[in-house]
Formats: sequence, C-alpha cells, structure tokens
Amino acid sequence: MECFSCVGAHPRKKNFIGESSDTGSITRLVDSIDLETEISLGDVEKKSNAHSFAFKELAAATKNFKSVLGEGGFGKVFKGVLNNQVVAIKQLNREGLQGNQEFMVEVLMLITLRHPNLVTLIGYCAEKEERLLVYEFMAHGSLENHLFDLTNEQQALNWNTRMKIALGAAKGLAYLHNVAKPPVIYRDLKSANILLDEDFNPKLSDFGLAKLGPVGDDTHVSTRVMGTYGYCAPDYAQSGKLNVKSDVYSFGVVLLELITGRKAFDYEQKSGARSLIVWSRPYLNNRRRFTELADPLLQGQYPLRAFYQLVSVTSLCLLDHPERRPLMHEVVSALEYVASQPFSVAKS
Repeated sequence: MECFSCVGAHPRKKNFIGESSDTGSITRLVDSIDLETEISLGDVEKKSNAHSFAFKELAAATKNFKSVLGEGGFGKVFKGVLNNQVVAIKQLNREGLQGNQEFMVEVLMLITLRHPNLVTLIGYCAEKEERLLVYEFMAHGSLENHLFDLTNEQQALNWNTRMKIALGAAKGLAYLHNVAKPPVIYRDLKSANILLDEDFNPKLSDFGLAKLGPVGDDTHVSTRVMGTYGYCAPDYAQSGKLNVKSDVYSFGVVLLELITGRKAFDYEQKSGARSLIVWSRPYLNNRRRFTELADPLLQGQYPLRAFYQLVSVTSLCLLDHPERRPLMHEVVSALEYVASQPFSVAKS
C-alpha cells in the first residue's frame, strides 16, 4: 500500500534496544520535523558525515537504473553496486507522494539514528531535481512479499521466523520511542516498510513521514494526518493528535498480519472482510476462537501457548483508547517471552 492521508480515499527496562544514538544531533539538525519546515541540504552536509553521490555515479552503479527491486508511490528502488558493495537505490518520483521535505526528513533521521533494526543509509543524491537515497541491500526484500500473494516457488514463513521478525521490528520501534531524544514517532509502520536481510533479520525503512514526539508535559504533537490506510490508529486519524501509542497501534496491525497472513486492507476480499481489523474482531474478542486467526499456511505448526500469548499482545496494541495500549519497551519484553517458546517438530 502507498502512503496517503489516513482519513482520505482508500489506497490501491533492560538494555534490549542495543545501539546508542547521537541523541542531541536530532534536535540540532531539525528544530521541528515538519513538512512545512524548511531544511537545507547544506545543513546535512555540514553537520553530518552523510555521503553525497553524484547522479552519474548512481546511474553507473545501477547500469542506468535497469534492475528494479520495487516500486511505490514514492518512486522506484533499484539494485546497484557501489565500491564493490551491493546497495539499494531509491529514486524518488518527481511527481510522487514523497516530496523534497520528506526526502530531507528521511536523510536526517537515518544519519542520526543507528540501530541493528533500522536500515542503514549509505548516502544520497540531491542533484538538480533528482532525489535519490542509497541504502544497504536487504536480500529478502520487504515483509509483505513473504506474507501475501505468494508464488508457487515461495515458501511461507514459519512460526519461528515470524517471531524473529516481530521481535526485531519491535526493538527498532522501541529504540525510536525510548532511546532517541526527543522520541521519534515513525508514523508509517507497515509490512512493506519492514525489510529483511539474508537471515530474515528485520529493519525498519522509509522514514519520510517520521515526526519528533512530544517532550516534557506534552502528551502529543498535532500534525497533518498521514500514513497508510489500514494501519493508522483511529484516535490519530480522527484528531491529528500523534504520540508513540499511534505507532503501537500500527505495530499491532503488523502483528495481526504475521498471525493471519492477511493484508491490513484487501480489496479482493468480500466487503465485510476487507479490513483486517474488522474481520479479526470476533476472534480477538473471544479467546476460544484465537486459533481461527492462524494463517492457513502455518499448517498448524506453532506452539499453542505462545500463539495465544501473541494474540493477547496484539489485542493490547490494538485497543481503541491509546492510553490503554502498552509502550513499545513493554511489547518487546512480552515478545521476548513469546519468542523464547519456539515451535519444534516433535520427534517420532
């Protein structure tokens, strides 16, 4: 799914978090991460070590942009080779959904935030009207490519791999909320933005919609409602009041996708089943029906107790009232416990 206004038309406690961040540099670089705030490329070049590539370098690296890895409302992603390193190069569509300010936000976020579960930005190009981002290459692409519309050649993700992905993504999000100062609200968490390396380790990508969160006594930041339909927290979509609990709801939707193998919103389903949240409510509200949520492709191969626990965590993340949703560091702790109960085939 593509990014758009959530309320618009439907689209086609322990040091678990890991890496430290240059916490002060976010504030120094960006007084307010806002689409209406001007951010200059000069600021990026002067205050960071981000590598600026010439357009011709990236054209050569991709053999004139021939190998397409993916495409969305922002533009296309190409596979390339720079200095003997395989990379992914995102070329923004000039008429696309991600404009110059979102481009700058993404550059600024990824040069100041570092964590094993955040994609690494290698550099960028801002030459004339061209806007390109150079990332580390993620061999298995996005999570959505391994959950939905699988080909006959693709193998479905097993339970243990799904838990590995869920836990890693949760740690990346918890880092943004709990380590980054001020906290960063991702605002566009979805399966398409969770990339997987050769070992299925997940990394969050696409930070163009990210916002600096509230600090001090503030409970939220007011902002234009943006995101992807099916993932937006209802309270944020209705009020424009954004806080870290908005991300928690979106993470709950991703967990539900991992559990069910169903898309957050799917036009190919019957009208009552197009919204994953609507479809899943009868099962989430009845513990006796939890197992009816399970992705058929799992073929029943999951630890029953851990499955029930994961559904319970998911339900908490999806609560309508944001103050009742858990914080991401609490979600990480819960998922670590769930993941500590892997599925293993009984020996005969």
